[in-house]
Amino acid sequence: MTRSHLIAKFVAPIALGLFATAAFAHPSLVSSTPADKSQVTAPATIELKFSETLVPQFSAANLVMTGMPGMANHGAMKINANVSGATDGKTMVITPAQTLQAGSYRVEWRAVSSDTHAITGNITFQVK
Repeated sequence: MTRSHLIAKFVAPIALGLFATAAFAHPSLVSSTPADKSQVTAPATIELKFSETLVPQFSAANLVMTGMPGMANHGAMKINANVSGATDGKTMVITPAQTLQAGSYRVEWRAVSSDTHAITGNITFQVK
């Protein structure tokens, strides 16, 4: 076996391993405020912290009211909110246009980092 074949035999698996690690490094939700499945007073902002820096133009969130006290058949209702990024680049900030009323809410998020793969998810919380 030639020297170049030996080098290729050992270098190629290492290079592929490094590439695979980078290719599968998707953002994941690390924490949220309010926390998922929590009961809180009306938050002025909702923060989603991710494991990687987000690409703001491809990342987004929707705030949806899913339930209201005393209304068993309350359908999901999208709430007007501004979505922006915090200075750390890893935090998505959702600011409702108005004070949230008592009820159940879901934040549906879409996060994209430098690998350009979109990851989606949601958190839920209740406002007392």
